[in-house]
Amino acid sequence: MANRYKVDHLVLPVQALAVAKNRLQSLGFTVAPEALHPFGTQNACVFFTDGTYLEPLAIVDPAKYHASVKMGDVFTGRDQAFRQRDREEGFSALVAATEDARADHERFSTSGLSAGDAFEFSRPVRMPDGSQSEASFRLAFAASGSAADFFLFSCQRLQALPGDRTALERHANRASGLKEVVLFSGDDPNAARLIETVFGCEGEMSPDGDMILASGNARIRLTGKPAFSGQALNAADRRGGGLRGMGIVFSVDDLAVTEAVLAANGVSSAEAGGRLVVSAAPGQGVAFAFEEK
Repeated sequence: MANRYKVDHLVLPVQALAVAKNRLQSLGFTVAPEALHPFGTQNACVFFTDGTYLEPLAIVDPAKYHASVKMGDVFTGRDQAFRQRDREEGFSALVAATEDARADHERFSTSGLSAGDAFEFSRPVRMPDGSQSEASFRLAFAASGSAADFFLFSCQRLQALPGDRTALERHANRASGLKEVVLFSGDDPNAARLIETVFGCEGEMSPDGDMILASGNARIRLTGKPAFSGQALNAADRRGGGLRGMGIVFSVDDLAVTEAVLAANGVSSAEAGGRLVVSAAPGQGVAFAFEEK
């Protein structure tokens, strides 16, 4: 296909942002200051040099959050559905970077994969030096009917995040970006088509029977196996159909350094197929893995 979209970020719902920040820091990540959304959620992102980022997301203003859900906003509606599905934490959305979310919305609608109306919002951005500016976004949503909670969306940065994030992109664990995003298909017959439509790519079967979709940067692995590097999905994840976020693989330039940082911070890890795998824990809702470039 002519236009392969890049992974922009991953949305990771958490119960408490403070717990998530502590966990991510113990994993060797540098965590950005908190940023408040106008619809009652707050994040504290982890930015990488490849332009991607993690978005741990917590509810901090329930009144605004529930008002947004009641208004039919897709982002908060899906987030609420995720949190109500026997869990409060995990990996709820895979996001593509785009330059035209309105065109994406039309494309998703034509394909029968739109998850609802596109919308725009702005939020303050505070840098480590205390300076503050504003970032604005336009989102277009896509999903398969099999899952009420996991979804994909494209994100257009109308007013970009501050350009110099060098300090935030430097991590003790030597992570530089996303290498692979692992999704559990949940017997959804439309899962591959959904990802192909959003990212403008075509999937290929791997020797082990998984579907590999090459976005403009990270691989997306779609699997029917209820385990990621030996880490099984929990019972709640296995109930019902539809896509599930299963695991995240990070690129690092020196796995020995990563292992030393984890050990120094008291984080247990296990070697599996040349990767270091860290099981899900409070503040880290899915398994993480680290692999050398």
